[in-house]
Amino acid sequence: MKISRAIATRTLLSVVLPVLLGACASTPQWAFDARDVPPLKLDGQIHRYEPHDLEADDPGILLVTEEMKEFVELHTGESNNAHNKLMALHRAIKGQGALGMQYDPFADGTARDAFDRGTANCLSYAHMFTALAREAGLNAQYQWMEVRPEWHRMGDRVAIRLHVNVQVKMRDTTEYMVDIDPLNRSEVAGARLMSDEEGFALYYNNLAMNALANDRPVYAWQQVVRGLEEAPGFSQLWVNLGAIYRYAGQYAEAEQAYFRALEIDNGDRSAMNNLVVLYELQGRSNEQNYWEDRLERYRNLNPYYHASLGDLAMEEEDWDLAYEHYARATKLQPDDGLLIYSQGLAAHELGNDQEAERLISRAIERASFHVEKQRYRVQLKIIREQQAATL
Repeated sequence: MKISRAIATRTLLSVVLPVLLGACASTPQWAFDARDVPPLKLDGQIHRYEPHDLEADDPGILLVTEEMKEFVELHTGESNNAHNKLMALHRAIKGQGALGMQYDPFADGTARDAFDRGTANCLSYAHMFTALAREAGLNAQYQWMEVRPEWHRMGDRVAIRLHVNVQVKMRDTTEYMVDIDPLNRSEVAGARLMSDEEGFALYYNNLAMNALANDRPVYAWQQVVRGLEEAPGFSQLWVNLGAIYRYAGQYAEAEQAYFRALEIDNGDRSAMNNLVVLYELQGRSNEQNYWEDRLERYRNLNPYYHASLGDLAMEEEDWDLAYEHYARATKLQPDDGLLIYSQGLAAHELGNDQEAERLISRAIERASFHVEKQRYRVQLKIIREQQAATL
């Protein structure tokens, strides 16, 4: 678990399933009614979804029990300072003498579940910390961390991870990120704040994906639609809904769900990839080829694809190729300090230290986090000392 000061946050949770899950969410331009979701037809039975009374059926995702209230009061009640409350709460949750919270990627559940169990994954921890921080009077919100896509070595398939943590904002606008399993800076492409409804939708999404992995497709379908009741603008829920329809052999309904995801996010890689798989299953080669071409165009316009090729070239000590790929990446994403820094390292390996200094200095200006700036300054100092030694 880690708490860090966010100088400037930008744009994403984790549920790992091979070709499910996308990346961004927006408010749909159409009204959503769960009764309009096509029924699931499986094993000769038709399963229809009955909309929920969201307040009456609330599982208490952010419910704070009396024991949790006492915990907050014990560890933060003596302070009136928001910063001190945050640090005290963090220490109490992390410390072995108090809650001793441990990371477990499979430990889903509500805020209460995580608190009682003493283990959490990134989402259940976000539920718990948000609930406890608010009980302490802090301004805590879910935060969606966008993880850089990871392309396989052949460059034609992409692995997608999702991650969520908590942002706590002070009255002076200082922002802190709290995370049970923090990402490396090199993995982060950006961040955005989430509504409570989006956090709840992801709770149901996790239930659904666990159920599907355990061959319980009906329950999985019900939970995905329940999540859509909370946040119909989450494209990855529509992708996961399509995956369940595909599992049931309802290819038309799957296709419809994937296109709904693309209405929300026209760059959703998972939706496109699932369309390719669906059309291949159906022998619809023209549509399959179209979406394969769309995926390739998207890949070539994605800075992190070129960054991954640059990383590979650096491993193989092909400095010219590495510089070329990083240059393409920074052209596509000019405000990402890490991409600029990587280009600077490639320039240094090519012996162009003047260019390396320029790029790393620019990376320091673009870096979002203090630790990131420090790492870049250390490298810049090393390059300058090496230059001085050769004069």
